[in-house]
Amino acid sequence: MRCVSFTLAAFTALLLAACAPEEPAAKPAAPPMPSESLTRPPQAPEPVTLTADAEAMKAAILREAERGALRSLARLADQQEGFISNAGGRNHFEFWDLLRRTGVDPNRKIRDLFEGPPGKREIDGEVWFVWPDLAAKDARDLIPEKLTFVERRRLRELIGEDGIDRIRAGEGYPGMRTAISAEGRWVYFVLGQDGEE
Repeated sequence: MRCVSFTLAAFTALLLAACAPEEPAAKPAAPPMPSESLTRPPQAPEPVTLTADAEAMKAAILREAERGALRSLARLADQQEGFISNAGGRNHFEFWDLLRRTGVDPNRKIRDLFEGPPGKREIDGEVWFVWPDLAAKDARDLIPEKLTFVERRRLRELIGEDGIDRIRAGEGYPGMRTAISAEGRWVYFVLGQDGEE
């Protein structure tokens, strides 16, 4: 009798196990989430912070430009070692005066440049702060397709379609630009398409 009850108990256990609902199948793993760098919009570049010496030179240039006297702006440029205002090697005052007579006011142009953010570039081991910031980029990085929508719009406003064509042809930034070294030396102020470089 014991054998029958044991067999019956074993049979019942097997029957219950066979009829028991199956455990739910493991849910398929959720697809991996894209990495954060793919889902987050590109970060704006870190703002460039000028050195104290560069800040002091910028303030000196703006002081002269706001006075509107080209002679004093040219005097400041003459005090800078190796300063460039034009490719022909003309006297800075004479060149800027000629531009002013043709409708391009260098004092207004330099003030406009300083209203925008600077870029940063290293040239022969020396750090330069460059305005506009787009002028600090290498020519290969200035191609509109490599820029953000906002940068493309600014580039078009600054240099127009002709300037963009020049960049596509391999030239660097062709528009008006200026630079101050980290040590506070005013390096150049060239007018690009608005005048002789």
